[in-house]
Amino acid sequence: MADPNQRSTDALREFNRGRILDALSRTGSATRAQIGATTGLARSTVTDLVGELLAEQRLLDIAGDQLTERRAGRPSRRLVLAPTSDLSIGIDFGHSHCRTGVIDALGRVLAVRSAILDVDSSPVGALERARAMVAELLSGLGTDRHRVVGAAIGLPAPVNTVRGTVGPGNVLPQWVDRHPADELQAALELPVQVENDANLGALGEMAFGAARSFTDVIYVKASTGIGAGLVLGGRLYRGSTGRAGEIGHVPIDPAGAVCRCGNRGCLESVASVTQVLAMLQPAHEETLTMTRLAELVRLEDAGANRVLGDAGRLIGRVLADMVNNLNPGVVVLGGELALAGEPLLVGVRDSLDRFAQPDMVRDLAVRIGTLAENAQLIGAGALVLSPDSSS
Repeated sequence: MADPNQRSTDALREFNRGRILDALSRTGSATRAQIGATTGLARSTVTDLVGELLAEQRLLDIAGDQLTERRAGRPSRRLVLAPTSDLSIGIDFGHSHCRTGVIDALGRVLAVRSAILDVDSSPVGALERARAMVAELLSGLGTDRHRVVGAAIGLPAPVNTVRGTVGPGNVLPQWVDRHPADELQAALELPVQVENDANLGALGEMAFGAARSFTDVIYVKASTGIGAGLVLGGRLYRGSTGRAGEIGHVPIDPAGAVCRCGNRGCLESVASVTQVLAMLQPAHEETLTMTRLAELVRLEDAGANRVLGDAGRLIGRVLADMVNNLNPGVVVLGGELALAGEPLLVGVRDSLDRFAQPDMVRDLAVRIGTLAENAQLIGAGALVLSPDSSS
């Protein structure tokens, strides 16, 4: 059995390596002393970890004059990220859309294709459309397509990553027990992985977004469904059968409507995009969309702010129990509801302050994700190109 103290030490070491890489991705170049000042790491720790990253060819150590530095005396040595040749393909399925993208190791989305389609009722058709979109992306890369090392699929469903199968009780019932990665792998002639979309969002925000510098993260994807991606000790936590974070099916109202999972009054049935828009629709002649809701929030529409804030309070009530049990450093809000902005954040924070233990929330960061609609694509890139954070 692995030593838990050693696992903790390894996680901290990997976290600190990530802080160094993150610092350089922001500044472009830095001396070792500057990295120490930026990260707060001890000089000996910086020296040790930089040595590892140089040996792995993830960093380059070059003279300052190679970066157009012109100073009297001996030029300082500066560290830069090594050019990366690896690319990945991200495939993000929603209830009614598919987005595909090319992602590099710095979390940049280099090209995107998107389509509106009925993902639920036709898994075969949806996978074929995704294959065609990826083929377009690869064709656009030309000779660089050989730099693509793999692809990852994100689904709004529980995924058993050991078996590669889609679990029941999700917004894509026609996909249950399918092996989507296997189905695409042969067609793309690339290694393909499949993962829950909230888990990909968590990986993306931890590597390149609002959860950078944190090792214990709860990422919430609030859209047609509501799910959470959990990162504990710097590693993605899926649970024994891939169903960890299924917060959309936590009962909130025992007398509420029957949810598709069979319970009554689940969080998803009272605080999803579908429910938020349905509650606001009677007050508007136009057909409401999330884009319009976000605009109403910006215009300080009282109804939009109230309904979105109420949804945040309901989500926050469920998150409070998770915070009490997991003691994360940050909660990141993503998905379509989060794109509407501040009222959701305020509502979540209100419930966390009320229902979570004071010591748990005193230093807890609660943030809107910074990767927006690209969170799942960037997370797919992190899964393929930085597998250490997902294992």
